[in-house]
Amino acid sequence: MSAAAAANAAIDHLESMSTLQPDLSEQYQNLVNLYQKKLWHQLTMSTLDFVSTPSATLRTTAEGINSYHALFEKVILPIDKKINQLNLARIASFVAFSLLDDPPYKDGVAARSILENLLEKRDTLGPACALYTEARLGLLGLTVLARSGEALTTESSVKALESTKEAITKGRPVLAELADTESEAAIVHSAFYETAMTYRKAVGPPEAYYREAIQYVAYTNVSELSQDERYNIATDLSLAALTGEGVFNFGEVVAAPALQCLEGTELSYLVELLSAGARGDVHGFQRVADSNAEAIQKQPTLVSRAEAVKEKITLLALVNMVFERPSLERTLSFEDISDRVGVPLDQVEWVIMRALSLNLIKGIMDEVDQTVDVSWVMPRALTNKQMTELATRFGEWAVKVSKTKDYMMEHTGALLNQ
Repeated sequence: MSAAAAANAAIDHLESMSTLQPDLSEQYQNLVNLYQKKLWHQLTMSTLDFVSTPSATLRTTAEGINSYHALFEKVILPIDKKINQLNLARIASFVAFSLLDDPPYKDGVAARSILENLLEKRDTLGPACALYTEARLGLLGLTVLARSGEALTTESSVKALESTKEAITKGRPVLAELADTESEAAIVHSAFYETAMTYRKAVGPPEAYYREAIQYVAYTNVSELSQDERYNIATDLSLAALTGEGVFNFGEVVAAPALQCLEGTELSYLVELLSAGARGDVHGFQRVADSNAEAIQKQPTLVSRAEAVKEKITLLALVNMVFERPSLERTLSFEDISDRVGVPLDQVEWVIMRALSLNLIKGIMDEVDQTVDVSWVMPRALTNKQMTELATRFGEWAVKVSKTKDYMMEHTGALLNQ
């Protein structure tokens, strides 16, 4: 088809949809005007906005075809070389996922073909756009698998999961080469980590899910997600932080905007548990757990890993105890540790050894004097209160440095003449 014929076909399609769907006439006429003026960037962005709200704009054509699919095939693809390739892939992704919506559009094969056909032009797309498309294709497969209700142990499910895992593994080095300063980097990172997060939610373990999910919320504007999406991510992220092996940076989770949607809900206790853990408040953590015992019993992961969670909070109490001490006063007695972390005196040595083995702290333990001299504590995200305390400590340190400087200036002559 010639360029002129393709342009006429595109305009005819848009005008016919404007007539067929009167409530969307304004949007379709806007696309017509932009197409006729050859304002390709504006046309791309308007189309992207249009297909990102399927609840309001997804319809069928006169032939009974998914309207997004028809728009993509008749309007966008003929001008694919004239528009930003990442925006092309984003439009293709919205179109593909729209085909997974309720009947009559439920068509996983057609949905995959849209993204697979786009990947055949890999050289034109470039590495960032190709990675984005591969990530969305992986998420599409996981979505189809989840909606099918098929067990993850079946041959087809295992094959689909392995394919996704392979794509994630191959894509990670490409992602690492994308500079965060690039305008398109956040979009690609968000898409990649959403797929990796969804994969880990399906297969585990919770600590692997946590690592992917915390990156996803860092690169994603969570305010653009639906309320259900925010709620689900906040719930899963909280549970993964509490139960995931080796996850001790609770402050990182507490500071995540996604967690705010749990406040005032039946799962608000998860935020309270994380906040208590971030402070190293063993007794506060236990109070929250006791007052929400019935709700916690409804969370299998918390129940099955109750002892591991208890150990984690105990270790975090030790970490925070060290952090709260000035750097020159970090020789801790076993008795003080016992009072702070809430364990019997004869178990303090085990707690210290466990913290040392996990690299939460570094130092030397004296079993005779029953003390531990801590030289280093793990870096982590701090709460606002901890930041305030740290600022106060810096202020005190600055005063000491100033006094030392003044002393040296006053006594330098006397010292040199000795």
